[in-house]
Amino acid sequence: MAAVSCSSGSAGEHRPQLRLLLLGGAQTGKSRSGNTILGDEVFQTGEETTHSMVIYKETRGRRLTVVDTPPWAGPTDSSAGGGGGDDGGDEGGGGGDGHGAAVQSEQASIEGPFMGAILCPPGPHALLLVMSVSQPFTEVQRKAAEDQVEALGGGAWRHCMLVFTAVDQLPKGTFVEEHIEKTGEALQWLVERCGSRYHALDNTLRGGKESTQVRELLEKVEELVEENQGWYFEFNELTLLEEEHARRALEEERRRMEEQERLRPSMIGGPPRELRVLLLGWKGVGKSSVGNAILGRRDFESGLETELCMRRQALVAGRRVTVVDTPGWDWFSVRRTPRRIRQETKRGGALLYPGPHTILLVLPVVCSLSTRKRRTLEAHIEALFGDRACLHTMVLFSCGDWLGRTPIEEHIQRGGRELHSLLEYCGNYYHVMDSKTPVKDSRSVSDLLDKIEEMIRENGDEAFLPIALNSDSESSDNTSPEDDCRGCQLQ
Repeated sequence: MAAVSCSSGSAGEHRPQLRLLLLGGAQTGKSRSGNTILGDEVFQTGEETTHSMVIYKETRGRRLTVVDTPPWAGPTDSSAGGGGGDDGGDEGGGGGDGHGAAVQSEQASIEGPFMGAILCPPGPHALLLVMSVSQPFTEVQRKAAEDQVEALGGGAWRHCMLVFTAVDQLPKGTFVEEHIEKTGEALQWLVERCGSRYHALDNTLRGGKESTQVRELLEKVEELVEENQGWYFEFNELTLLEEEHARRALEEERRRMEEQERLRPSMIGGPPRELRVLLLGWKGVGKSSVGNAILGRRDFESGLETELCMRRQALVAGRRVTVVDTPGWDWFSVRRTPRRIRQETKRGGALLYPGPHTILLVLPVVCSLSTRKRRTLEAHIEALFGDRACLHTMVLFSCGDWLGRTPIEEHIQRGGRELHSLLEYCGNYYHVMDSKTPVKDSRSVSDLLDKIEEMIRENGDEAFLPIALNSDSESSDNTSPEDDCRGCQLQ
């Protein structure tokens, strides 16, 4: 942001004062128009305008304050070209296919119109919306102009006037009124919203013709001031500053999130990081459905009792995720869980060689825990994988749609002492998943994977090494874990 003061002749308070704020999209010719109005090359052209600049000058019997601003945000059609005529090379470097203008407009729009308004206190007499006749004007551009003006606050439209640039590119004998009619309803709406106030400005003219068109423009601005009974556009500087700070904070947060997403593969240990997950729990709790939700496709057959462990892999949210589904346990006792099921569950852990990063203990939210049920869950985990397995275990609440609008934290509070004890046993790691949500529930799954990585960091970035398989736990077909892995492919 910069302020430059120019003068021609002596300053006098009797001279009428006009404060003009130039607004517009990329490559519309705002900077060149400012130079034409002031009769001097004071605004830099040929480069993108990134910060608002104010120029003070006495000219043509008036004291002028002109503020140039960065281009407002909004898509630029590739068909728009780079302008040309008086317009080419203004904000955005000139020429090109229009794609660069769209990118530069997004970069420059961080500042917004607020700082420009603040630079001409107590407020601009006229908001000059600069439009190039060489660019198409669609509903998208109309909405961008509307958003920009209304962001300044109520009453801004009463001070708006359209300034059409690049009029030298219109066919010979064609007036700007014909251009407005041919362009369509979007531009006609904007002209009407500005009270049918507009002016054609040819920034290629020099000499007497240039002075004539500028004099006519300033006369129209003075008529606008008279219509508003001499009032300028008033704004609350404190409010505008607060909005500007909020706008910048949102923009910085958006950029930070984009940068984090871009760097995610390197942040989590290489492209892509592997996460190995073992699903455990009672019969019928929805382990297979949870596995399908994590992988984003229906790899596990749900609705039928799981008899054998199954391992599947997929790329999920920038990670290579391996999930093993296991048979279900008995609800009331380790001894009542068949020996073959206990052996198969151990084999599931071995399928995640060298070991799972996380054990997901699947528990429906509709399930009520008694002391016996809680102890049975903990006993299964310790009997099959050792007493340190709890450090790598997370409770995964299935059937989350049963909660309705009730937060999972509130459900846990109502769950009683046994549920609290189970969560403490698992280090208070938990997540809830909606069984009715489509498989492609990327947000919930991404949050789950983030929690798994947090658990891994808490455990020193090491995988959980389950207790070694003894002779009782060998699979009945004598197939080794390595043999089982050969058939698993990243699908």
